[in-house]
Amino acid sequence: MSGRGASSSPARYDRRVEYDEALRWLAGLPDFERSGEFSDRPDLAPMRALLAALGDPHLGRPTLHVAGSKGKGSTCAMAERVLHAAGRRTGFYSSPHLHRYNERIRIDGEPLAPGRFGAALATVREAMARVEAQFPGRTLIAFDALTAAAFLAFREAGVDAQVVEVGLGGALDSTNVFHDAPHRAHVVAITPISLEHTAILGRTIPEIAAQKAGIITRGCVAVAAPQRESALDVIRERARAQDAALLEVAATCQMARGRVSAEDQEFKLRTARATYAARLPLSGRHQLDNAATAVMACEGLAQRAGFALAPAHVRDGLAGVRWPARMEVLQRRPLVVVDGAHNGDSAKRMVEALREYVGVSQAVMLFGTLVDKDAGAMAAAVAPVARTVYVSGFPSRRAADVRAVASAFAGGDAAVFTFGSLPQACDAALADAGPGGCVLAFGALAFAAAVREYILGIESDMIRVASAAAREAAQTRGGEAAPGQTHGQ
Repeated sequence: MSGRGASSSPARYDRRVEYDEALRWLAGLPDFERSGEFSDRPDLAPMRALLAALGDPHLGRPTLHVAGSKGKGSTCAMAERVLHAAGRRTGFYSSPHLHRYNERIRIDGEPLAPGRFGAALATVREAMARVEAQFPGRTLIAFDALTAAAFLAFREAGVDAQVVEVGLGGALDSTNVFHDAPHRAHVVAITPISLEHTAILGRTIPEIAAQKAGIITRGCVAVAAPQRESALDVIRERARAQDAALLEVAATCQMARGRVSAEDQEFKLRTARATYAARLPLSGRHQLDNAATAVMACEGLAQRAGFALAPAHVRDGLAGVRWPARMEVLQRRPLVVVDGAHNGDSAKRMVEALREYVGVSQAVMLFGTLVDKDAGAMAAAVAPVARTVYVSGFPSRRAADVRAVASAFAGGDAAVFTFGSLPQACDAALADAGPGGCVLAFGALAFAAAVREYILGIESDMIRVASAAAREAAQTRGGEAAPGQTHGQ
């Protein structure tokens, strides 16, 4: 990797570890994303010990740490592009990935090279074996390993600003490791909070907000996106307790939207520091709130870290944002829009964007979700614009049963059809829409990814690794000795 701040590769990174080998190892670790099986953790001691064993690669550089229920990935993507436009060498850690694991770890906006991804995971694997022996009865999980690998990759690449997206919650998330020795330039952002993962994070907005606000460190700058007042109260209290400077987007920003389309929008934003004019290649009013949050977070990081952030940096950075599966147009005839809306609030915003930005008042719905999601809330949100609903299975251990999900749509006016196969469901929805119609695919980010893979012909890590395993098994069977024979040495 080249660029300002890049360093020569330490010897341990010279190993060319197979990418697929790293994926197979990850597949053997406990993983909530894949299985939905959550094991509560009392603290982050094993994760902190793992990072210590690796030389604390997460410390020593300006950090933007982002939590929230909705929009945290988009906010991170915008902030990373703005920081890069301002001359920073950036590291960006996000989750989940759409198609390939190395999408989660980005250097200057580009996914980490497969060889470097594999090398980082190999180093983490060795450290995990040592650390787990110190914590009998405790287990490090796949997300711990990926988080540690991201910080290793950032240190190796010499990044001078890192953007880190929380995985689940905040207080006990694997990324929440900055309290003991935070860098002076440490900024936290909390995007909109809604009911999600209630069995894990809490059953009320204040309970969930307390988890999210747990990433606010002592003396940091905290930026709060427009929120319910019940969430803001919790964030304010946490900021006071941590002596953090809290900036509330709704109270300090003025936003004026200009031209809009299905694929982008223009706006002017005034903060306490500057006025910006920009074009954002993402649609939906909610993305303007995300943009304001990202810009204010970058302002705070620039002030703390001592680098310049000009209106041109914001303009150029936001113009370069690419964040797939967020009201993304995949094709035109018929129009296919895919969105990772995964709860009722997100689905409401998606419907608003469909009407206001895409100009569509009726659409064929292609829907797939996870077992722990509120399908009823999403069904209610899209009922006013649903012409027909196609509920589909998709490749995930956590995919909800299509018949159970279909019942959530039964009370609406739209006809509902179920398919176990995504290709069949997708083809049926496209045929139903016709050349002049619209298909809206949504329900879970993993489902949105599966739709993208089918329509755009993308091969995912899941498919490639499964194919490789099948080939290896076939080769093993083919190389077995016949009865009564032995292989020579």
